[in-house]
Amino acid sequence: MTTLTIYDDNATGPLAQYQDAADIAAALHDIGVEFEQWQADRPLPNDADQDTVLTAYRDAVDRLNARYGFQSVDVVSLRPDNPKAPELRQLFLSEHTHADFEVRFFVDGSGLFYLHKDGKVYLVLCEAGDLISVPAGTTHWFDMGSQPSFKAIRFFTTENGWQGDFTGSDIAGRFPDYDSHVATLKQ
Repeated sequence: MTTLTIYDDNATGPLAQYQDAADIAAALHDIGVEFEQWQADRPLPNDADQDTVLTAYRDAVDRLNARYGFQSVDVVSLRPDNPKAPELRQLFLSEHTHADFEVRFFVDGSGLFYLHKDGKVYLVLCEAGDLISVPAGTTHWFDMGSQPSFKAIRFFTTENGWQGDFTGSDIAGRFPDYDSHVATLKQ
């Protein structure tokens, strides 16, 4: 279930937690992050390639392109059997920013965004149907877990696609990783 958990940036314990989409959207709006829930109901095989995913969600992609004028759209998809999964997980686990705003539409599985803003860290567990837009310059990181299983359409206003500017901070190590966080939510 899509969940927002807010901590202070010292990780002394959760300050608030939301599971209602409207509450999540309102709390994230306060820090400039857009959150919406769309339909992710197109049947896709686990090994669906980028063209298959983009064709299945063409209406949603076209709608966002019309709204923002994106120059590049791709699909990131990881499964536990991907030999590069541990390497990719480590890359995204480091706090970073982007010159471009980061827009993701999850069409399958889940992933955990950590947004560091105004002395707080917002853990956003995104699942199929969730659309999140993180403003340029917002410090954040992402965890897909030790057994990644997700597909997300990524949108960029530049042709270069994903480019992270890493902060060098060790803050990510002070917060529960994807696996720990999801296990806590199931209790």
